[in-house]
Amino acid sequence: MPNQKIVYIVDDDPSILDSVQSLLRSYGYRTEVFPSAQAFEDHTNFDKAFCIVLDINLNDGFSGIDMMHRLKSAGIFVPHVYMTANDDPAVRMAALESGCLAYLTKPFSADSLIESLAKASQGLA
Repeated sequence: MPNQKIVYIVDDDPSILDSVQSLLRSYGYRTEVFPSAQAFEDHTNFDKAFCIVLDINLNDGFSGIDMMHRLKSAGIFVPHVYMTANDDPAVRMAALESGCLAYLTKPFSADSLIESLAKASQGLA
């Protein structure tokens, strides 16, 4: 049974938010979606966060990688998975160095995301 904490999903594309949320719910995960970088930045309660699945290139020039660095600087450590439609070797390296569970290039398989969450639930984050 998947962890009953919440998977946060951050993406400025409503179709991605809907599809990832539907996928995760079909596997029994609880989810909360954030349609913008600002909405996520305004969120302050990470006690129930199991994992964060977020886009790297968010609206208004925000970077998912920078957002995760800011959380870590604030003492908040949550396993995370990056998604991107714009694969770039330098960005991939920065993402992997940030300690992410996975770096997924859109479109990605359902299995690749579910396997990443399984790692988090097994304490391999």
